[in-house]
Amino acid sequence: MVQNGDDATLAPRAEGAGLRLAAQPPVEQPGPEETHELPRDRNQAILEAAKQVGTLLKRGGHEFALAGSVAAYAHGASENLQHDADFCIRPEDADAVAATLRDAGLPVRTPPEDWLLKSTCFGQDIDIIFELAHRPVSTGMLQRSEEIPVDSVRMPVLAPTDLLSSLLAAFSEHHCDFGAVLPIARALREKVDWERIRGDVGDEAMAAAFLFLLERLNVITPREEQP
Repeated sequence: MVQNGDDATLAPRAEGAGLRLAAQPPVEQPGPEETHELPRDRNQAILEAAKQVGTLLKRGGHEFALAGSVAAYAHGASENLQHDADFCIRPEDADAVAATLRDAGLPVRTPPEDWLLKSTCFGQDIDIIFELAHRPVSTGMLQRSEEIPVDSVRMPVLAPTDLLSSLLAAFSEHHCDFGAVLPIARALREKVDWERIRGDVGDEAMAAAFLFLLERLNVITPREEQP
């Protein structure tokens, strides 16, 4: 995460409709004095896809920010990535972003949900989101993003407070995975404005329960004990 070189060149187009990583050598059983590089794992594949799409969006001059678990990783959370890479854009930029991805050979699909586009890169799912927890992505949110390295490519990444706020705002009776968000909250707790999060989502039952859990685990200071 300290170099800045992979955004210099894009991987070549392959098979018409998509991009692919360079072929990996076959995995063989090593002899007594031989070693072979293991294939890339799922986390690394998602990172490679995020770097590729981030590079495309940068070159296209789009305003965007990396979100989700890859953004948390870029800010210092563990490399335990979720199922895809998420990018935030403003609703009015969706058509232009879709055109940039298609021009690069990536497929773009419009799902039944009207708040995102879906794509695929290096065999990994990419979500291009213009609403976070039913709130439109705003210019202010994108301007608060921080340009930091994602592995070896610098790109705008959702600010820690906006990232945690969006994750807590997404909690509901049908989706309430505290276990996935707790490690992110632990890792980023010093970078987050928790009072702003309390003001943004603290009245929501599930978010309030999660904040209470963070207090009981001494991840954050209870409001009544703050100076």
